[in-house]
Amino acid sequence: MKYYSLNDTQENKTLTSFEDAVVKGIAPDRGLYFPNEIKPLDKNFIENIEDFSNEEIAFKVIQQFVGNEIPTAILKDIVKETLCFDFPTVKVEEDIYSLELFHGPTMAFKDVGARFMARCLGYFNKDKKEETVTVLVATSGDTGGAVASGFLGVKGVEVVILYPSGKVSDIQEKQLTTLGQNITALEVDGVFDDCQEMVKTAFLDSNLTAENLTSANSINVARWLPQMFYFFFAYKQLKSQNKELVFSVPSGNFGNICAGMMAYKLGLPVKHFVASTNINDTVPQYMATQEYSPKPSKQTISNAMDVGNPSNFIRIQRLFDNNFEALNQLFSSFSYTDEDTKKTMQAIYKTSGYVADPHGAVGYLGLKKYLNANTNSTGVFLETAHPVKFLDVVENTLDVTIPIPEQIKSVIDKNKKSITIKNYDDLKDYLKNR
Repeated sequence: MKYYSLNDTQENKTLTSFEDAVVKGIAPDRGLYFPNEIKPLDKNFIENIEDFSNEEIAFKVIQQFVGNEIPTAILKDIVKETLCFDFPTVKVEEDIYSLELFHGPTMAFKDVGARFMARCLGYFNKDKKEETVTVLVATSGDTGGAVASGFLGVKGVEVVILYPSGKVSDIQEKQLTTLGQNITALEVDGVFDDCQEMVKTAFLDSNLTAENLTSANSINVARWLPQMFYFFFAYKQLKSQNKELVFSVPSGNFGNICAGMMAYKLGLPVKHFVASTNINDTVPQYMATQEYSPKPSKQTISNAMDVGNPSNFIRIQRLFDNNFEALNQLFSSFSYTDEDTKKTMQAIYKTSGYVADPHGAVGYLGLKKYLNANTNSTGVFLETAHPVKFLDVVENTLDVTIPIPEQIKSVIDKNKKSITIKNYDDLKDYLKNR
């Protein structure tokens, strides 16, 4: 499999390998890497998906995107180590299910991509004994903790995480600031978009080429593509319903829903995708007006979606050859306020006893809106993080006490350790002088 930059408008595009795309993270022209071709999976595999284990499904899904750059046996091991936890669908009400993606080490959906990428990068770096790769990543909440956990102790890899000061939850902050070893947290005086822009700028700074930088945000293909797995897992679990599937994905940087739409392009039977956002509504506005107008992000209780200029939406547009009408047939996007979110958390809990985190509640809202006008479907909203990661909001909204899982107990009492920076120059100084 070869990849090209989405900023490359030439007819004969410059192609690069999976390894190069993973190690570089972003193309030299600042574009996101995209697969040169997407081959649908065998129809018999889809029709008989219940006969395969999750590991077998994931291997078949990812194999073409890795090609022969990682030997089959090693890639199977990477997949097995990535999928060391469950991905259950939980019935919340008639024809509506939660797909729980929070049963991994950091209790967030990003554990899948972070673990897969860490192992791919470890394989590619195994013979470079004298070189250290620096994974530079921006987080609006869960990415940092997942990347920190996934890369902790990986030889030859240093991880530098940028996060917006005061705009992640306490538990999220503990997960990315307390591990030590090869993990460093930089606390940025700004919002997530500032962090993300610094990361992109660093990749293209000729004065930092000696630092061997790569990214573990969903802009990196090895972080983005494995997220296809759990859409297949959900289909496997719900196939017997014999109804068309609708997925509603809480969306911030739009990597997760883009992976779902990649799964659709591989042949996964899906009727529709809903990108549910908070008041950071750049994409909902685009779908209403066909004008893409990024704006500064605003802080909400669903902070992992506080993104004003989502990087991965360009990949979604490319999946549909930048044809708005084709995209509009399969994709909708709706935005909701914090007040909407809290009321929905309360309503879900009252009617079903199910505790949704703020992001899952936003996903539920978007799903209900679509299903109200499109009946006779099975709806799935993604629960992207455990409610404990937003402990104060969930407990205060629902008047409940959330038990602390073991994954969280292991970090909650540790001391935070971070370095404060204000701008790109501070980041550059840190990278050159550490």
